[in-house]
Amino acid sequence: MNLLLARLLFVLGSMFIGYQAGGNSFIGIAIGALAALIMILIEVGLRKVSVSGLSSAVFGLILGLIMAKLVGDAFSLAAMDANMLSRIRVGLTLIFCYLGMVMALRGKDEFNIIIPYVRLRRQDQSLDVVLLDTSVIIDGRIVDICKTRFLGGKVIIPKFVLRELQQIADSTDPIKRQRGRRGLEILNTIQNEPGMDITIHEQDFSETSEVDAKLVLLAKLLEAKILTVDFNLNRVASIQGIKVLNINELANALKPVVFPGEEMHLKLIKEGKEHNQAIGYLDDGTMVVVEDARRLIGQDVKVVVTSVLQTQAGRMIFTKIEK
Repeated sequence: MNLLLARLLFVLGSMFIGYQAGGNSFIGIAIGALAALIMILIEVGLRKVSVSGLSSAVFGLILGLIMAKLVGDAFSLAAMDANMLSRIRVGLTLIFCYLGMVMALRGKDEFNIIIPYVRLRRQDQSLDVVLLDTSVIIDGRIVDICKTRFLGGKVIIPKFVLRELQQIADSTDPIKRQRGRRGLEILNTIQNEPGMDITIHEQDFSETSEVDAKLVLLAKLLEAKILTVDFNLNRVASIQGIKVLNINELANALKPVVFPGEEMHLKLIKEGKEHNQAIGYLDDGTMVVVEDARRLIGQDVKVVVTSVLQTQAGRMIFTKIEK
């Protein structure tokens, strides 16, 4: 049964009820049809309301009703007119229900953690949530990752990260200002990417001013992963038991594997740190150190791999000139 058929059956049922309630007259049919159309318009208007938001609102409404009942019972202990007490109960019910729904909707992610059933999902299913930090947005490679669909689940951009991006974009330093504007453009690009579930999270932590500390606290609260290229944030979050997705580590893992004895061509760019060394780079940015090649800087040479060193900052390949 599709949506159109369900609406048609609802209109026909409403017209039949209106026909019977109106004394078997055409006016009753018209009233039933009008009431059904109004309900369908309301249903269309609620299309953007999520199930999690609706469940959070219901939870807040229940809390409001409980609080109104408790406070109303406290008022009933005082000697007052029954009509006045009834008006007070109605007012308290309206106020607490409104406050409960608003607070639940504003903090629906926190309610989802406190009350797991609000998620309306099986307990053995995990909701994959990824937080983006400022560095990974400015880096720009997140756009290609989103396009290739390697990043699944719900992507959350904290409001304090967005605020930091705006501060960088408004900086008096031209380099920082350019980086901030680039980050805002990238953010707009990934938000418009079809198929991506990206939301802005309003939660802030006033007890700290550090963005990295706020990211760690939010990741703990939402049981989320952090996507970053910041090495220090990677270390701090990992120590506190938070899963971190580092784009630099992914890029290093995807670089082609080379073995000792393998030959390659590259252009020597600059001097190395040690005596008579020269430095070149592969297409993916991997540094290649060539022994006894300082005299050949600026030339294209053929080298043989002698060893490969994997460090936390990346990979270095040591070679020598093929004789």
